[in-house]
Amino acid sequence: MSPANCGGIRARTMLSPQARFDLARQLQSPAGAPLGDVFSFVSGLYFRGKLAYARRFACPPDPAEPVAGGGVLVITPNAGLRPVDTPVTTDSFRGFAGVDIDLRNAAYRAPLEQGARALLSAIGSECEVVLLGSVASGKYVDLLLPVFGGRLLFPPDFVGRGDMSRGGLMLRSVAAGVELPYVPLAGAVRHGQRPPKLEPLTTKSAKISKVTKT
Repeated sequence: MSPANCGGIRARTMLSPQARFDLARQLQSPAGAPLGDVFSFVSGLYFRGKLAYARRFACPPDPAEPVAGGGVLVITPNAGLRPVDTPVTTDSFRGFAGVDIDLRNAAYRAPLEQGARALLSAIGSECEVVLLGSVASGKYVDLLLPVFGGRLLFPPDFVGRGDMSRGGLMLRSVAAGVELPYVPLAGAVRHGQRPPKLEPLTTKSAKISKVTKT
């Protein structure tokens, strides 16, 4: 999954000494808070949708394999690929916020390339990798595609959608129990017209969204 914005208003709220909600207190504790929960809070609907979707449909060849992280991995700004349950402290979170997600930035590129190659070795020859993130720019694709080649897939329904629309689409898929179709990123159409607006979330989908925030 692509990362959350660690430098926005919600991120600063998490780090505030005046923050009294449970997740902020957990992040500010020595033990830290789970990466997926922290990114869900700072990113809102988009990351919540990705997290719920990935947890529902991930199918790793070996769920206990540590590098594959149970099949749900997050791209971080400066630590490569990390399982969603990885503890994040205030220091590591500030470290995320201080790194530009740009392939020209070695602090971002080198750990991600190393993590991608380690994942390729860990998953075996038959496993496919699904990117849940923007494919319109090259900030993820241009690094991951040379590593995974034809095994790197994405949902073509993402094309033309903004972040919020992609998040809503994934929450609807989780509520319906229906996985999105995937196509190889190599040679795929990555830009297109904006699709029609999604129908309003059902009560069940709204409950899923609420649950993934906690």
